[in-house]
Amino acid sequence: MKQTIPVADLLDFTSGDDARRAKFVSTVGEALEDIGFFALENHGVDLSLIRRSYDLAAEFFDLQTDAKRAYEKDSFQGQRGYTSFGKEHAKGQPAPDLKEFWHVGREMPDDERPDGMRPNVWPDELPKFQPTMLELYRQLDGCAASLLEACSVYLGEDSELLPGAANGGDTILRIIHYPPVEPDANPASIRAGAHEDINFITLLCESTDAGLELLERDGTWRPVHSLGGQIIVDSGDMIQNLTNGRFKSTTHRVVNPNNDRNRRFSMPFFVHPRPEVDLTPLASCGAASETGEYKSMSARAYLLQRLREIGLA
Repeated sequence: MKQTIPVADLLDFTSGDDARRAKFVSTVGEALEDIGFFALENHGVDLSLIRRSYDLAAEFFDLQTDAKRAYEKDSFQGQRGYTSFGKEHAKGQPAPDLKEFWHVGREMPDDERPDGMRPNVWPDELPKFQPTMLELYRQLDGCAASLLEACSVYLGEDSELLPGAANGGDTILRIIHYPPVEPDANPASIRAGAHEDINFITLLCESTDAGLELLERDGTWRPVHSLGGQIIVDSGDMIQNLTNGRFKSTTHRVVNPNNDRNRRFSMPFFVHPRPEVDLTPLASCGAASETGEYKSMSARAYLLQRLREIGLA
């Protein structure tokens, strides 16, 4: 099966060859300018680690509902631990998404955690869950830093601009379970309603089943395949704001399967800047929009606004 979006090879960026590095930077930058998505190969994230993580995800989501809800903390606004089925909805859409999920954040000592950043929650029933998910987080975080460096270079900025803004940020690994669709499910609901991501960039580990689609400019939906060995990358609202719309935050969704038996797991890694980072559009990305579409706002204020819009705050 051939991928439907541009494909970049991270080895080109890390090879030490100037021509290959330039090719990678242009592939990534042009893809984010055009459709806001690309697929990444040779990303350096251990494929066996991804498989183990999915196995543990299945074990957790197979627990009884009461056991899972013991890890759902309303005061955390869905930012750590468990979020129950049907609680989240896409911005502007009242019908709930047909999913449940778990959030893992950056691990750090209590006395070093910035205000508003929640501590992690871990399921007592699965002792391997914490070390496995933290190692997956660490590897994805390293991969994301390389991608943000390439984005900075493409924009003509200092190579450390975007990696520096995300260093220590409240980046989140979301472990999602889409159960089989029940016959009595809300007919307006799909697995993930049409939405844009909030953050800088998202790295999506290869999902266990199909369903991801992105919205074309002509209003049609393009399927994005989940191919072995690839990570799907997209740009979110925060980097769209920072680049004055140059990098696109493209609407995407996860549609229901053709039958009611399939379950689906996915693990998006939402890369966030630190809360105090200023998202005012960069001067290098052109004059500010006359419509005021892209605003001066801190990453923290931006996140809180969006959490209210999707029902988590």
